Amino acid sequence: MDMKSLSERDICTKFITPAVQQAGWDIQRQVREEVSFTKGRIIVRGKLHSRGESRRADYILYHQPNLPIAVIEAKDNKHSVGSGMQQALGYAEALDVPFVFSSNGSGFLFHDRSGTGSQVETALSMEQFPSPGELWRRYCQWKGLEGEARQRVEAPYYDDGSGRSPRYYQMNAINRTVEAVARGQDRILLVMATGTGKTYTAFQIIWRLWKSRQKKRILFLADRNILVDQTKNNDFKPFGQAMTKIAKRQIDTSYEVYLSLYQAVTGAEEEKNIYKQFSPDFFDLVVIDECHRGSAAEDSAWREILEYFSGATHIGLTATPKETKEVSSITYFGEPVYSYTLKQGIEDGFLAPYKVVRIDFDRDLQGWRPPKGMKDKNGELIEDRIYDLKDMDRALVMEARTQLVAEKITAFLAATDPYQKTIVFCDDINHAERMRQALVNLNPQRVAESRKYVMRITGDDQEGKAELDNFINPEARYPVIATTSKLMTTGVDAQTCKLVVLDQHIKSMTEFKQIIGRGTRINEEYGKYWFTIMDFKKATELFADPAFDGEPVVIFEPGSGESPVPPDEIDQPGTPLDDPTAPTTAGPGEGGGDDGPKRIKYVIDNVTVSVVAERVQYYGPDGKLITESLRDYTRSCVAKQFASLDDFLKRWSNAEQKKAIIDELAAQGVMWEALAEEVGKKQTAPLDPFDLICHIAFDQPPLTRKERAEQVKKRDYFSKYAGAARQVLEALLDKYADTGVEHIEDIKILQLDPFSQIGSPIELIKAFGNKAGYEQAVQDLEAQLYSA
Repeated sequence: MDMKSLSERDICTKFITPAVQQAGWDIQRQVREEVSFTKGRIIVRGKLHSRGESRRADYILYHQPNLPIAVIEAKDNKHSVGSGMQQALGYAEALDVPFVFSSNGSGFLFHDRSGTGSQVETALSMEQFPSPGELWRRYCQWKGLEGEARQRVEAPYYDDGSGRSPRYYQMNAINRTVEAVARGQDRILLVMATGTGKTYTAFQIIWRLWKSRQKKRILFLADRNILVDQTKNNDFKPFGQAMTKIAKRQIDTSYEVYLSLYQAVTGAEEEKNIYKQFSPDFFDLVVIDECHRGSAAEDSAWREILEYFSGATHIGLTATPKETKEVSSITYFGEPVYSYTLKQGIEDGFLAPYKVVRIDFDRDLQGWRPPKGMKDKNGELIEDRIYDLKDMDRALVMEARTQLVAEKITAFLAATDPYQKTIVFCDDINHAERMRQALVNLNPQRVAESRKYVMRITGDDQEGKAELDNFINPEARYPVIATTSKLMTTGVDAQTCKLVVLDQHIKSMTEFKQIIGRGTRINEEYGKYWFTIMDFKKATELFADPAFDGEPVVIFEPGSGESPVPPDEIDQPGTPLDDPTAPTTAGPGEGGGDDGPKRIKYVIDNVTVSVVAERVQYYGPDGKLITESLRDYTRSCVAKQFASLDDFLKRWSNAEQKKAIIDELAAQGVMWEALAEEVGKKQTAPLDPFDLICHIAFDQPPLTRKERAEQVKKRDYFSKYAGAARQVLEALLDKYADTGVEHIEDIKILQLDPFSQIGSPIELIKAFGNKAGYEQAVQDLEAQLYSA
């Protein structure tokens, strides 16, 4: 057998799989082939989106289900043994796997990331592939698992029989946490971006520890009732009768898994601290959801619970570890055992990317100063100073500004989809109510359909809060627009929210990440692949902050004898604008509610406001926002693939199928339909992808498909063919003029009219001698089409 003639798949089937089996690997339980472990990044341009390629490993080897320990990358025999190694190392790094192999069927190159062998890379024959026992022993050595700890990490995952398995990053988080517990670590932090399934991850961790009896009594703490109820009814459901929710300040010690609000077991009065009805050693595991918000603050009631159950293992879950003078998740829990960021989630295609629409108003940027002695709408004398963006909706209410924000939101919805779920973040309850009124008045037709088209969902309004479940339910059409202040910043699993409006002063990175997280979930069933952020208060400038998506950083590591209180954040001097404890001028009738102290606000109803700048930015491949047109983006994509026009022409003419190049550029984010639509406005007929590229990237005058087809006919190219073969080629040329090159490359086209009237597909292929002859004739036709 000539190995050089075999495909990569043949090499896998005939050589690599048998070598792995011979080494003792169970092909049913321990070996998976062609494993796609990401979804492919969603690329958005205009109103369209596409998906990039997913990352796919040729082989992943497992010690047991969901516990991967090795990756194999296969290549055909025209490549060297180690040519797949760099690709495989990238996969291994993502999958948290220590052992990496590359093979072309003649042997293996083995890369040891664990440092447990004599050297990093070793050449192995096909018969020398390591056994499962050997790799598991070295894996445990790498992880520092000895004796009993080795058995503990083998605790199985929950399997409901549906075939659902954790995503790769959830698997990493679960395995690292269980391994940390097995090694005796008692303070563990997991950092996972909003929308990546923290609760499901927590469930699998608890299940494995509970089922193996490593942890017998578990307390799961959250700070929002909706979070506790969602957890109990969804991800934690398999715990069944062993689980209870602590409610009505009643304690029953006969359960094993307890879910509770912090507020349900603590209080200002000692008798409300009902957690003390449990003995301090009752729980051996405490899981703290959203541990950034207060549980790490040393003087908080939440921290008292953790100190009371200090003998238990504490696992903190957060999307945004908080590092300030008062609160430090990392100082309490230690470095995260695993982090999965928003940027990684978007890159992998598990989280939705975003467009940012930034709108600046003249009064915000240029400021406004009242004439001397001017009084506001309520008769208050307005303090004489310059009011700018930081004062809007805090110290000064300009009704024209609120109206203009509402108009922009309404115009956006009208131009895209009037029923897309929208959250409008306002500065306080008063602001949220004014925004609700403005949106109601601008959408009378929608409000006539349902009074719940626009709802204010804030902590003080029971009817609004009652609609929260309907807002987050993809099947419920109403409410469509929710105006809010603080209530919806966290714990709202709004899968179909497509528009997040920021008319709120946000300076806290933690709060900003939480708010952005309201839109990052994907729901393909309801067409939610990306979302738009509409920013009226420059909040999205925080995207440029290195802290936005960097690794969580410990600001302070106290030495021996030092105070454990970290110093102030150096990037936020003074009092943050959104600090609810900031000093304000107290006064009657404004602000208040669930948003901190009351403030005097001047209300102005006779000053005009206008837009001075409006721009759209996209989430770029490097995770940064880019302001760029469809043409600019296409030009940069093509420049990465092709050094010059000659390079492109050479690749295009040499490609057996032009579709391969078209698909390759689509995977990089070239939106062919949107591009053809944009360029086609100046053309009388549609352009071919070839002409779109030549025209946009290399400034060449384009030809339409019809013009290219006419040129071929003028050359009398078909005279060398006769009978059915000539009829087929003439029909293919007409099809090209109508629908483009991709369709004529698909052999299935012979089953359609007018080809089916000429003869059956087999008869038509025989007119060219055989299939190879037909394919060659199509390639020759393409060469004629693009020869100009």
